[in-house]
Amino acid sequence: MPVSYEYERPALTVDCVLFGLDEEGLKVLLIRRGMEPYQGKWALPGGFVRVGEALRNAAERELEEEAGVKNVFLEQLYTFGDPGRDPREHVVSVAYYALVNLEDHEVVADTDASDAGWFALDDLPGLAFDHEEILEVAKERLKGKIRYQPIGFELLPELFSLSRLQKLYEAVLERPLDKRNFRKKLLKLGILEETDEVEKDVARRAARLYRFDREAYDRMVKEGFELQL
Repeated sequence: MPVSYEYERPALTVDCVLFGLDEEGLKVLLIRRGMEPYQGKWALPGGFVRVGEALRNAAERELEEEAGVKNVFLEQLYTFGDPGRDPREHVVSVAYYALVNLEDHEVVADTDASDAGWFALDDLPGLAFDHEEILEVAKERLKGKIRYQPIGFELLPELFSLSRLQKLYEAVLERPLDKRNFRKKLLKLGILEETDEVEKDVARRAARLYRFDREAYDRMVKEGFELQL
């Protein structure tokens, strides 16, 4: 039975920080708002949660509606509830972050977004609402998580070179890594499976390609591990 309250209540939204990786480095998906407030400004995909809708379902729906992105890894990030974060009213936002392989997801602006695109993290436009703060929290979460989970499952294609894997870690950690030390530590974990395939259409000597061993990774997650780089 519905329950009524005599006092005003905050509205509820979800916001999504969607990270992707290409040859240039780590990128984030932004949409250009097609309506007020902040019409014409770039922002993270997101919107209001519908009555009876689960938070995760709302995040997945907003990603698909605003940017045409679906079937991605999603994890709840943090709750942002400053009463002044939205000029319309007191809005509480539950933020999610997602990781995708850019080759698998073409973005298309829809609903209340007039445009959508991938932006390099070191070349971002000014963002609407408190989305710069949300993005910073997501970046820090990603830096921590990459040390105890091989997030490359979502950011890399099925087959990849060790050089590309290292570029991923360097992009997330925002610092260079020693090639020999990095490869030694990653291979020692036993979660990478060497294949018989090599890179194609490269000017330099083609590198051997690897894939993640999901079974070995799942066992290691249960036992617990931390990658010191």
